[in-house]
Amino acid sequence: MKRIIILFFCFGLSLSFAAEKQKIIFDCDLASDVDDAYALALVLSSPEFDILGVVMDHGNTPKRAQVACRLLWECGLEDIPVVVGRHTPGVVGVDTEQAGYSNQFFWGERFDKIKPIKQNAADFIIEKLHQYPHQVILFTVGPVPNIQDVINKDPEALKLAKKVVSMFGSFYMGYNTGPIPDAEWNVAADVESAKMFVNSGAEIVYAGLDVTTFVKLNEENRLRLLYRNSPLTDALSALYTLWRYEGYAQLDPTLFDVVAVGMVLWPELFTTRKAHVQVIGRGYTVIDESKAPNGEIGMTINKDEFIKRVMERYLRQNFNRYE
Repeated sequence: MKRIIILFFCFGLSLSFAAEKQKIIFDCDLASDVDDAYALALVLSSPEFDILGVVMDHGNTPKRAQVACRLLWECGLEDIPVVVGRHTPGVVGVDTEQAGYSNQFFWGERFDKIKPIKQNAADFIIEKLHQYPHQVILFTVGPVPNIQDVINKDPEALKLAKKVVSMFGSFYMGYNTGPIPDAEWNVAADVESAKMFVNSGAEIVYAGLDVTTFVKLNEENRLRLLYRNSPLTDALSALYTLWRYEGYAQLDPTLFDVVAVGMVLWPELFTTRKAHVQVIGRGYTVIDESKAPNGEIGMTINKDEFIKRVMERYLRQNFNRYE
């Protein structure tokens, strides 16, 4: 009898854990800077998440989708929908890769075992937010043309998100810990969309350069991923190798987008503050202290503990489509 009770108790805990999974949508520009791949890997490796879809934004979205489809298929996760956003042009004078062919696209070239769903990104996001009101965390870790499309089609839809967590902006720190804020890439790449986004009325949490620009994946940890030799870590190692051929690539990739995911998984590693965020000029994010807050910005991060936890997720997952 005791054994039966224990079994029912354990079964109940399992059901409870499954019921508590956080529904998410992950909107990214996979196969630009390599941090999108690392961020998607953390999403996939996190049992806390119920992934409703992986959405491609900005630039050559069909080619991005091929990379996403192959990554999911290699890991046996092809049931997760891949959604294609609007194909957008590159940014003249700012973006060289978006207008051309990213080296990471080679990894997805000619892959056709699974394909993206037919529904476009804006309709998919709107549908899921209405289906699960105030239950979905929407991650945006690229430029936000898909969000502009959502707002244009349904101005109230974004307010149905539990919150929107974005790698977006530069408030007190610039790239490479510079003391002067920069026009952060995800903002500068599509300023019109960015302005609509910050004024959308959604509950937005910003993982800006202040908590991302100094979070690096060093050689020791890259070798650990290489030697792990799982489908997921093999994919990360391959995409990193291709990314290194980009003119802007540095030896130690910055995990900008990974930090945004970490803000949801491990909020205790961060401090934040409420603020009123505006987008001005060519993509600068500024705080207006005279206005009521319209978002929450990341201020500090426990970097060493963050990297430790991220690596544990990468190394302890065991995705394999053949099992």
